[in-house]
Amino acid sequence: MFSKIKNSYHEYPNPFKVLVFATFIDRLGSFLLFPFFALYITDHFGVGMTQVGFLFMVFSAGSIIGSGIGGALADKYGRRAMLLLGLVASGVGSIAMGLINDLNIFFIIASILGVLGDLGGPARQAMVADLLPKEKQAEGFGLLRVAVNLSATIGPILGGFLATQSYLFLFIADAVGSLITAMIVYFVIPETKPQVKDNKPEETVIKTIIGYKEVLKDRVYILFLSVSAITVIVYMQLNSTLSVFLNKVHGFPIENFGFLLSLNALMVVVFQFWITKKISKYAPMKMMIVGTLFYMIGFGMYGFISAPYLFYIAMVILTIGEMVVIPVSLGAAASFAPEDKRGRYMAVFGFHWSIPNLFGVLAAGLVMDHLGPNWVWYLAGILCMMAIVGFWLLNGVTKDRFKEQIKIPIEEVHQV
Repeated sequence: MFSKIKNSYHEYPNPFKVLVFATFIDRLGSFLLFPFFALYITDHFGVGMTQVGFLFMVFSAGSIIGSGIGGALADKYGRRAMLLLGLVASGVGSIAMGLINDLNIFFIIASILGVLGDLGGPARQAMVADLLPKEKQAEGFGLLRVAVNLSATIGPILGGFLATQSYLFLFIADAVGSLITAMIVYFVIPETKPQVKDNKPEETVIKTIIGYKEVLKDRVYILFLSVSAITVIVYMQLNSTLSVFLNKVHGFPIENFGFLLSLNALMVVVFQFWITKKISKYAPMKMMIVGTLFYMIGFGMYGFISAPYLFYIAMVILTIGEMVVIPVSLGAAASFAPEDKRGRYMAVFGFHWSIPNLFGVLAAGLVMDHLGPNWVWYLAGILCMMAIVGFWLLNGVTKDRFKEQIKIPIEEVHQV
C-alpha cells in the first residue's frame, strides 16, 4: 500500500512535494504544543475552562481577521509572501507566549498572533490549487492532510513527554518548526499565483477585499459551510476540551493523552487513502452525513464511559468520521472556487473553522464548569444530529451542482 502511495506521490511537481514536506515540519511543531494548550493554561494560570474559552475566542477573532486579510492579499500580491509572514509571526509569537506569566498580556499576544499567524493559511491552500491541475487538486489536499496527520502522530507523543518536563519546551519546539518552514518556503518554493490575463485589469487592494461579496453571494457554498461549521464545533473539542476533561475528571495522564491523539493521527495516515477511495462514488453530502454519524457516536461516548480502553475505542470511531468529513469538505470547497478567487474562497472556508472557535470552546467551558463535564459530550451528540439533518437537506440542493464536478479522489492515484 505505502509503495503505491509513494509512486503516486512522484507524479506531483516538485514545488508541491516541497510544500507537503514543509507543512509536515510546521505542523510537527504545532502538534507538540496545541493538544496541551488548554491544559497548560489551566495549570499555569490557575484558571478554569471558561477562561480558556475566552482565550480561544480572542485568538479566533484575530484568526478570522488575519485569514480574511491574508486571503485577499494572497490573491493580490501572491501566496509566498503571505505564507512567509504568517510563519515568522507564528514562530516569534510562540516564544513570547511561552515566556509570559501574566494572563492579560498572554491574551494580548494571543490576539495579535491570531491575526498575524493566520495570514498564510489561505495562501497555503491556494498554493495546492495553483500547483495542481483541477483533477488532482482534491488528491493534493489529501496528501497534504496525510503530511499533517503524520506530524500529528509524532507530535502529541513527544509533546506529552516534554510537557512533563516543562511546557516552555513545547512553545520553543513550535517556534522552531515555524521558522524552519519559513526558510524552506523562502529558498525553495516559487510564487504560484496565476498570472492576470492580458485583457483583464489587475484588481486594487480594496477591490480585492470587496471581492469577498462575490463569495458570500454563493448561497449554496455558504449554506454548506454553515452546516459544516456545526461539525467543527464538535471536532474542535478534540484538541481543546478533551485533554482537560480526561485529565481532571478521569485522572487520565498527560502522556497517555498524547498516545490517544497519536492513535487518531496514525489512523489517518494509514487509512485515509483507502477510505477516500471507497467513498469516491458517493455524493459529497451523503458522505458528510455518514462521517457526522461517526462523530455523533465517538464524541458522544465520552459522556458515558470511564474505562481508559473505551477512550481509545471512542477515538477510533470519531477518527473514522474525521477521515470522511474533512477531506470531503475540503474537496467540495476547492471545487466551488473560481481560479481568480481561490484565496478568498479558501479564506471563507477557514472562517467556518475560526468562527466556531469564537464561541465553541467558550461554550464548552461554560457547560463544563456549570452544567457538568459530561454535558459537553451529550450536547456534541445533539449538534451532530442537527448537522446530519442539514446535510440531508443540502444533498438535494447540491445534487445538480456536483454532478459535473470531479469527485473527491482520483481513481488512478488512489489504487492502494
